[in-house]
Amino acid sequence: MADDGFDFRPGAQVPLQGAGGQTAATHALASAAYRDSPVDDILKANNEHYESTVKAGRAWATVFKPNLGEAFSRAVEARMLGAARKPLIQSFGADPQTVVEHCLAASRIRKERDSRLRLITLLFGVLFLPGMLLWLGLFQIRKMLAKNESRHASWIGTAVLVGVALAALVLMFRLPYTGFWAYYLRGMIIAPAVGWFLARRICESTAVDLRARWDGLLSGGGVGAKIPEAVPSGKPGEKAAEDLRHQLAKLTAEDRSNSVFYAGPKGILGMGTRWGSWQLAEELVPQTEGTEIHPFRSWDVIRAIHDQLRLIERGPLHTGGFPTPEIKHWVVAPVGEGAKEVARPAGDNVDGFQVKPHEITRICNEQQFSAGNRHYLGIQWPLWDGQLVITMMVTVTVLYQTLRVEVTGHALGPVHGLFTSKSEPKKIEVSKTLRFWETTERMLPVCDTSEVVRLMVRAPLTWYPPVLEWLGGKLILPEPFGARHVWAGSMWRHRFMADDAMRAATPVLRVVHAAAMRVLKENGCDIERFNNRSMIVSGMVQEPGPRKVDVYDA
Repeated sequence: MADDGFDFRPGAQVPLQGAGGQTAATHALASAAYRDSPVDDILKANNEHYESTVKAGRAWATVFKPNLGEAFSRAVEARMLGAARKPLIQSFGADPQTVVEHCLAASRIRKERDSRLRLITLLFGVLFLPGMLLWLGLFQIRKMLAKNESRHASWIGTAVLVGVALAALVLMFRLPYTGFWAYYLRGMIIAPAVGWFLARRICESTAVDLRARWDGLLSGGGVGAKIPEAVPSGKPGEKAAEDLRHQLAKLTAEDRSNSVFYAGPKGILGMGTRWGSWQLAEELVPQTEGTEIHPFRSWDVIRAIHDQLRLIERGPLHTGGFPTPEIKHWVVAPVGEGAKEVARPAGDNVDGFQVKPHEITRICNEQQFSAGNRHYLGIQWPLWDGQLVITMMVTVTVLYQTLRVEVTGHALGPVHGLFTSKSEPKKIEVSKTLRFWETTERMLPVCDTSEVVRLMVRAPLTWYPPVLEWLGGKLILPEPFGARHVWAGSMWRHRFMADDAMRAATPVLRVVHAAAMRVLKENGCDIERFNNRSMIVSGMVQEPGPRKVDVYDA
């Protein structure tokens, strides 16, 4: 398989063109791995094309339900590093490997916490199992009653918990047994409470660490992901580390693939929907009557456009202008709007997710009509630290005596605001002791009693995630999945982002037309009609407006 030939190479790694300055979107997505908010919050980031779902667990086991960070990390790791995973969509404007590494780092922190919690659960819970089940049942009843919107139900749950605690305290001094069973019954009541106290200190310190990483990523503090399990030390028996390293390398290689997928109204997956389209189509006639046009192919026009676009960041005035774009030849494959899976090209013409240049040239020249993949030349700018991705796609077709040069604009907006929100301290507003008419804020611990109980109950089962998912539920990611486009919001509500997208259309269009005209003139074509049509199209693009070009109201 061409997909399996990737690995890290020794020596310095040369950064790819256009890969810098994309930290905002990457860090925003990575911060989800450290969050402790409810998992249902991820549903707020759904858009019209992609929807995440939260699969519910058993109704009687809500205490096993994961939070957002736990569910996100587990889902992303399984989807992007699984041995039999489906193909992934490129994450333009973000680095998916960094997102996965932060998910692995967050999972590692939680595993270290859970290993200590398992020891506490064994000593203070399993050895005193009846007492642990009693306390757990009381907390579960209280949690179920707390879900009721009625305040009386919540008070009833708290009253039941306090009542049982008082009854247990009374029984400690007046037991029907003596000897060993008397001490065991006392331990059965006290041990879970002692274990909870120790577990709370562990959970609190871990929660503070996770929140510091969450805020650090969003503040641009450069919080690194520590995943020593992905670094083999050369010792025998480290196949898991080698496999993880290979999967991370394969993930990066697939993200740099030059094949993309067009999903109808969803646009090009990973690049966003098509918001604008401008076409220049005229008949090819000789410049001088009685002569013939010099033979040329679509690739000759595309190559001239490519060379001219490489100079687009240069301008006659020192006024800033375009940053250096990434210019790439793309092989675009059609998929259905509701497709849940894509298939990347394979075979002798593909080398490690990259369609070979000679195959790209063949597609450009020959596959312009009927079935088959199509060729596009793309110029892309990841802007606003990766929060905005502008892509202009150019395709050239020749059918009979008509040459058509089409330029389309695609735009991918910023990640949803859910991922850019920092942690908020837990606090409540209480009345002052003496000046009861005034209020003050009191800080609460990051991990309350219910959260500590939840973590202690989950800890013994974290070594086998499928059981936890069956009990507490899991996050199901939208398909086809890519770490960037499935949580992208609308950029048309942001004034400057919308301006950037629309302003890029006119210069690109004119560069494309100028390069095409030069090739036509060099090959003996009459370009008068093309010039006239180009002026009409240039007038139309003077005031471009975003439209849903991919939605045909036919």
